[in-house]
Amino acid sequence: MCVLCWQLVTEEHWTEQRLQPSDATVIAGGESERSRRRAWHHRTQVLNHILGCYGLRLDTWQSRHYMLSDRKGSTLLVQDLGALWPAAQQLAGHVLDPLETRFLDALACSGQASTT
Repeated sequence: MCVLCWQLVTEEHWTEQRLQPSDATVIAGGESERSRRRAWHHRTQVLNHILGCYGLRLDTWQSRHYMLSDRKGSTLLVQDLGALWPAAQQLAGHVLDPLETRFLDALACSGQASTT
């Protein structure tokens, strides 16, 4: 158990697995940690693009956990990506359907605004 956040320390989610020595490309030294943090930051950016359509924001906490918050200031600590969507639904107060037409339209419009 983490003494700072009182969360159980569990296995890493499959989306956050680090490179294993058996992989073709082995990263030496501190580059492995830098690579992990870059990937974590990139995931957070992509997820904020999606969650922003629902009025939610995702931040990282020590590049180990996610902090999900809404516009009212409510915040949830999310262990990994497997727990993100249920937490987002809890903060939003309703079921979030990623195939809903309004969501897809908002996502498309925000994507066009960021590329122009």
